[in-house]
Parts: sequence; structure tokens; C-alpha cells
Amino acid sequence: MRIAVFGAGGRAGKRVSLEAVRRGHEVVAVVRDVVAHGGLASDIMAAHGDLPVEEHGDGTGGGVSVKRGDVTDPVSVLRLADGCDAVVSAVTPASGPEELARRGLDELYFVKAADALLAAQPRRLVVVGLFATLYDDGGRLVMDDPAAFPAQLRAFAQAHLAGLERLRERARAGRRWLVLTPTARLDPAGERTGTYRLGGEQVPEDESGSLSYADLAVAVLDEIERPTRSGRVVVYR
Repeated sequence: MRIAVFGAGGRAGKRVSLEAVRRGHEVVAVVRDVVAHGGLASDIMAAHGDLPVEEHGDGTGGGVSVKRGDVTDPVSVLRLADGCDAVVSAVTPASGPEELARRGLDELYFVKAADALLAAQPRRLVVVGLFATLYDDGGRLVMDDPAAFPAQLRAFAQAHLAGLERLRERARAGRRWLVLTPTARLDPAGERTGTYRLGGEQVPEDESGSLSYADLAVAVLDEIERPTRSGRVVVYR
């Protein structure tokens, strides 16, 4: 398969790209700034030295190519998704709270992303969601509980939720789109175990530990290769 990964320079996107290459797929790794991610393809391919690495060109066959793109721009998304069997969105408007505060938040960022991604009409679309948009056991959004989610980041979570609602509103009936939403117990240093569980839209009460980014990526690729869910679900350990 040929898979476009938007947000490939981030923790989730990079892990998804690694998992895709591991399985023999061709990856179009999309980032906002190819200069800032100059070594991304080499990093992704570090464990796959027998496959081609291309930082800026048009990679063919197995391997990875790094491309500049903007997930909120329909023309950019359409160009990069062209010829792909699946599209993954693991984007965020900033690398963390400090950068977000410095750059400011476009409240429509994820809405624009949803519009652009759906306009490209990918065969399979998988989006990595935000745990704050899940529901707690009382039916309340996690983002509405200041004890569970920082109040200063609520606007960011609200923007995520708006993107999810846009997907629900505009996705065509029968189109295979999925928002995989990990819980707060997400471990960037955790090992790949190949195991995970899928739930509904509520924070699970039976988590058995932290989910690694590597296993989040396993879930993403499993749902690309053998789709079992659509809509929004939680993924956890």
C-alpha cells in the first residue's frame, strides 16, 4: 500500500510511518517544514536499511519520501493523497503548549483539516484523536473536568472536538473513516508489544497500563490493512 501520513514529524505520526515501513508499505511522510525535519526519512528507515530513502523526491516502491504539505489546504492534501490507498492524520498545530501559546491557536484548524481530508476522498482515512474529547463514566467530556485536563488547554481540546464533529457531519455514508483516540496513559518511550484494545467513546475503566506510541501505530496500521471500525473509538492497553 501507499500511505500518506500527515504530521509525520510528530510522535504519533513518526511511529505510524515506522510501523507502515515495517510492514512493507510505501510512506509519504508529510510535514509542514522539510528543512526542520531534514533527517526524518533516515530516522524512519534506520531499521530498514535495504529500502530506499528519499527526503524530498518521489519515492516509489517500499520506503519513505518526505513531502512538504499543509493538512488544512485542500489543494495540498489532494496532491499528496493522490495515488494513496490510505491517509493518516496525526497533526497538531504546535509541538506543545509553549509553542501553541507563542503561535496562537486557530480554533478552526481541525475543522479545516477535516474538510481538506474528506475532500481528497481517500479510500481509508484514520485520524489520531485527543483523549480530552472522550467521555468520562458520568457522560461528561474529559475536557470539561479541570482535574483531568488543564483548563488552559481547553480551547485546544475544543478545536479537536470541532474537527471530530466536522468529520461526522461531512463524511459520506459508508465511507471508511476512523478516529482512533488514545487515553491520557500514552507512553512515548514504551516498547512495541503489538497488543491493544478498542472501546467506544468513553474512557475505559479497565486499562492495564500505558499504551505506547508504537502500539498506537500498530492499531492504526491494523485498521488500514483490515478495517474493523468506523467513526470514533478509544484505543488503550
